[in-house]
Amino acid sequence: MAASLEIRDLKISFGATPAVRGVSLRVEEGEVLGVVGESGSGKSTIALAVLGLLGATAKVEGQILWRGAQQSEAIDLVRATQPLLRRVRGSQIAMIFQEPMTALNPVMSIGRQVAECARAHDASLTAREAKQKAIRALEAVAIPEAGLRYGDYPHQFSGGQRQRILIAMALINRPRLLIADEPTTALDVTVQAQILALLKELQREYGLAMLFISHDLAVVGQMAGRVAVMRGGQVVETGPCAKLLTKPDSDYTKSLLAAVPTLKTDRNKPLAMVSG
Repeated sequence: MAASLEIRDLKISFGATPAVRGVSLRVEEGEVLGVVGESGSGKSTIALAVLGLLGATAKVEGQILWRGAQQSEAIDLVRATQPLLRRVRGSQIAMIFQEPMTALNPVMSIGRQVAECARAHDASLTAREAKQKAIRALEAVAIPEAGLRYGDYPHQFSGGQRQRILIAMALINRPRLLIADEPTTALDVTVQAQILALLKELQREYGLAMLFISHDLAVVGQMAGRVAVMRGGQVVETGPCAKLLTKPDSDYTKSLLAAVPTLKTDRNKPLAMVSG
């Protein structure tokens, strides 16, 4: 099976500070790859590098190879021009950003924000056509009465609904790869379960490849077929999700699993310390 995305020996630094140290990953067509690790391990930095969103202060080395729907050869996103990145970003590769409470523009209606994503990649769309496309995208993520709520603003929606709106914005152009960066952050467990179920349903329906980033092993276990564990800007272990969560090879992964409380955890004892 061909890789949609292949990252080879990726190194990213900000000044003299390294953030990513020689990471290699690949996401196959239709696969969900989970990337898990503690805060500061480099997960989100990799996601932003794929989309060319790190800014001028970042030094990026290595390769990020992307194969679009009608490309006979992969393109290297590290060396791609800005016009090419703009064509890929949002149409072929889309991202759900962290913090649904702050990711939306508070002074623009949610319908206009979703429609703007469509028109940015299809200049032939009229305002009416973009509106109808946006309403269909909102309906696909189960926003109630999407047509009536098209003109409402972000503050009029709950946290879970705002996350659904962000998903609609990411998927309106039917990308081939979806990067989900901590998509359930700041949501309560009930809403979190609903968002995960929605993402799984949309991934199957659209045949999406997905790079699913989280610090939560339980969440990654629900979503991913394979998992890469990161620490200090490096991948310490990669493998099938079922094996990695039950019989990991890395001492660090074992420490992460031991630090997760369960119903059997003795509440009179401190949780295991992460080491390795």
